[in-house]
Amino acid sequence: MEYNLIQPSVAVIIASIIAFRAYRRKSLNLSGALAGFIVMSTHFAINYRYGAVLLVFFFTSSKLTKVGEEKKRVVDADFKEGGQRNWVQVLFNSGIATVLAVIIWKITGWQDKCLDSKDSALVTALIGGILGHYSCCNGDTWSSELGILGDATPRLITNFKPVRKGTNGAVTNAGLLAATAAGAVIGLTFVLLGFFTAKCDYSTTLKQLLVIPLAAVAGLCGSVIDSLLGATVQFSGFCTVRNKVVGKPGPTVKRISGLNILDNNAVNLVSVLLTTMLTSLACIYIF
Repeated sequence: MEYNLIQPSVAVIIASIIAFRAYRRKSLNLSGALAGFIVMSTHFAINYRYGAVLLVFFFTSSKLTKVGEEKKRVVDADFKEGGQRNWVQVLFNSGIATVLAVIIWKITGWQDKCLDSKDSALVTALIGGILGHYSCCNGDTWSSELGILGDATPRLITNFKPVRKGTNGAVTNAGLLAATAAGAVIGLTFVLLGFFTAKCDYSTTLKQLLVIPLAAVAGLCGSVIDSLLGATVQFSGFCTVRNKVVGKPGPTVKRISGLNILDNNAVNLVSVLLTTMLTSLACIYIF
């Protein structure tokens, strides 16, 4: 009973500090900070590993968003100082993982489980979903934030034709490498903490190391899926007045690519959902 009270209390303290700090530094607006507090406290209250993975995603993404702000201000039509995110973006980037974490908690309580289909294929799939979720989110953010700063000309993923920076669905080698590294960081965080929080036999523990390359592939896969959706069902056009790539058609906008079906948040949600499902299936097969 005492343990069950300590972990949620620690979760609330950590989430409060992070949400307040993010709001003060303009990484989140007020609605984003409130949503972030709920999501982060839920993650840490259920499992410290899930909270750590979310924290790594949030901190690295927030830091990279602020790198090269002046250059991004010139290119990005939706640029916000500090990359301020609202509650919609917070939930689209963490909502599915939060639901999965709650389901795991209902099944296992506060016990930290290893990925092991022989023990429970369902729990393994759910944990894999969380890994895939944050590998995708981190991969997409690293790819976007670092790719736009490089000197290489981005190319549309569907036909590899050169396009302007900021075009949805455009990729660079540096961006794809960044997505892979971002996924690996998520996997590494999960594995390292698991050595201290999860109790498994030696062979199962050793097999957990496969999470790192799996998460790296999930980061790359999520970025590619996001780019494919961005190039096909998300509009990109060049505004001759603002001299920037924009995401909505208009009288002064010349179309570059994509149909005006999904906005950026919807594209992120679909790519996260698909990567989550694929990683869940992969974990059942691998572990």
